[in-house]
Amino acid sequence: MSDDSDQEDKTEEPTQRRIEKAIEQGNVANSIEVNTFFILSAFTMALLLASSTIAKDLVVSLRAFLMNAHQVPSDPTAYTEMGMRMLLICGQALLIPVSLVVIAGLAGGLVQHPLVFSTDALMPKFDRISPMAGIKRIFGIEALVQFLKGLAKLMLVGVVASTILWNERDRLEVFARLDPAAMLPAILGIALKLLGGMLAIFVVIAMGDAFYQRFRWRSKLRMTKEEMKQEHKESEGNPEVKGRMRQIRASRGNKRMMADVPTATVIVTNPTHYAVALRYEAGMAAPICVAKGVDSLALRIRAVAKEHDVPIMENPPLARALHATVEIDSEIPAEHYRAVAEVIGFVMRLKRRAA
Repeated sequence: MSDDSDQEDKTEEPTQRRIEKAIEQGNVANSIEVNTFFILSAFTMALLLASSTIAKDLVVSLRAFLMNAHQVPSDPTAYTEMGMRMLLICGQALLIPVSLVVIAGLAGGLVQHPLVFSTDALMPKFDRISPMAGIKRIFGIEALVQFLKGLAKLMLVGVVASTILWNERDRLEVFARLDPAAMLPAILGIALKLLGGMLAIFVVIAMGDAFYQRFRWRSKLRMTKEEMKQEHKESEGNPEVKGRMRQIRASRGNKRMMADVPTATVIVTNPTHYAVALRYEAGMAAPICVAKGVDSLALRIRAVAKEHDVPIMENPPLARALHATVEIDSEIPAEHYRAVAEVIGFVMRLKRRAA
């Protein structure tokens, strides 16, 4: 019951990170019916294209043995050698068809999911030996679906096979009277018809099962709202830690900025809110902002400027405009050249008079 309730709580679709993590652990959507369809298709193709060649090779290879079977010594060593030779001959003849079947089985898996190498599936898990988990697997919804799918598959294959064999009943009656050389092509034709009918059935079964397994797999990967929040924290970083890091960076930046205030040529202020420290020296293309701030930071800039006898000029519109448009250690925008030049020129004239 707890597993069912946990599954009901998982209302959120899985994230891309969760899907990738599941694939890395070997948890992929896999339909056995798709693999069966590929293997059956490869077997049918091998039977259709290579059956006659395989039969000829076997006849040529075994002809000498069959013609001289009466000369084989009747001792265990001879029988063993004869058996090994027959296995080798059959293995060589069936190498290509068996290889096609193996490749088809691998291709059936690759069509459904990328190639995955993972040892997680081999690790021991308690739920595999738990009696309750075993009972749930036997009497659960998944077991019922698999039972109904197997029953439907058996019925469909039985109906198709019965129909094909019923249509071939006249040929089956005369098989007993046919020469073996003539019987084999007839049997091959009927076998290909049966395989063709099964392939037509398995196309539908494989497609339906593939969609179902994909849906089931994504359903198991669904997440609760808490899991979504936790994953967001892990991927984006803890908001509290990130906020603390931003505070540390801002504090360090403010310290460096306040250290540059004494080098400023003038502080442009709005008396209650804004303060922008500008530095200009001969040969510079444009004045540079060395510090800026609002409210308490603006008061600190003004205090440091007073301690180091940096001129403070009140110009609320210019202070607000500079604070909004210029960055630290950057030149002022061209649209403020004239206004800033007037302020700096006025400060320079004051300094010359004082000198």
